[in-house]
Amino acid sequence: MSSATENFGNNLKQAILNHNDPQIVADAIPTYLLLQEALLLDDPENEVLLMSTANLYSSYGNLVENISTKRKKQISQKAFDLALNAACLHEQDFCQLNDRKFDEFTPIIDQYDDIDDLDILYSVGTRWIGWIQANSTDWNAIAQLAQVKYIINHVISVQDHYKQGEAYLYAAVMESLVPPALGGKPDLAKHNFDKAVKLSNGKNLMVYVLYAKHYARMMFDRDLHDTLLKKVINTQADQQDLTLSNTLAKQMAEKLLQSADDYF
Repeated sequence: MSSATENFGNNLKQAILNHNDPQIVADAIPTYLLLQEALLLDDPENEVLLMSTANLYSSYGNLVENISTKRKKQISQKAFDLALNAACLHEQDFCQLNDRKFDEFTPIIDQYDDIDDLDILYSVGTRWIGWIQANSTDWNAIAQLAQVKYIINHVISVQDHYKQGEAYLYAAVMESLVPPALGGKPDLAKHNFDKAVKLSNGKNLMVYVLYAKHYARMMFDRDLHDTLLKKVINTQADQQDLTLSNTLAKQMAEKLLQSADDYF
């Protein structure tokens, strides 16, 4: 039963990643969320099921348009809690990672470099980012960005090509959240964006969109901004495990280009 459940979760993930209609996926996900929650009632300590449900909640939160702030917080909290539970089952040291002080947190992370450990840490880190974004008006949440950065940078330091550069994309966005005058590191952000482009072989169109949105706009570089977005619009979306993300990227690119005259 456990094996069948895990296979279903993996197959569902593949179906979502390779779908080219975000609206169909967004409409369908709630049904599968309820199904996976039901499966968790019978198997509450299934690490794989917990993490796949966490990822599914996160995907839903990112896909639904015009979602209220309150609901965004609820969904991100659910995803983060499930990821933390999965991490705790995976390794006792990972229990309550979000409650540990930074000087206690870092030596724990440094101990783990097996691929299974990296996968768990990366999933917790990315769900943590989603939670911080949903609570961006709370300085206590913003303060936890240092822990998330440490996780992502640890993953990169152990496996530079992790997920074909996806970890570099998260690192780039985090370095672009504040302007240089407030301590932002645009040179590091640009380096990370360029690494994400290179490691994805240019196939992950979301890299270009976030590069434009977070770096080019921060630096008021209109030429770079428009070049990146036009590349997305003129590139085919269909790519293995990137079709849904690329489809969303093309939609975002069009909106960013349309608003460029008002921004620059």
